[in-house]
Amino acid sequence: MGKIQVNMLGTKFTVRGNEDEAHLNRLYSYYKEITQTIQISKKLDNPLQISILAGITLVDELLKEKTQNIVNSKSSSDAVEGRIAERLTSDMISKIDDVL
Repeated sequence: MGKIQVNMLGTKFTVRGNEDEAHLNRLYSYYKEITQTIQISKKLDNPLQISILAGITLVDELLKEKTQNIVNSKSSSDAVEGRIAERLTSDMISKIDDVL
């Protein structure tokens, strides 16, 4: 269980999580990177707006990643099914050849 101090966008607090501190620090660093990018690119000063846009950005990344994983999983499943169908077809052709 880890614990880190968060100090950003005018707010300070402690975050405790089930992950170790190194993991929590990676999360915090990535979140800070996102918020700083938004703050600079959108020229925002309002911490609430920055936080909300950072949250939306992260959810967008997560949904895109999940969608890609589903597509990759489906492709793998289709490939396995294709190999099974190919093997069954080959077996049937062999049996037909034997009968003829």
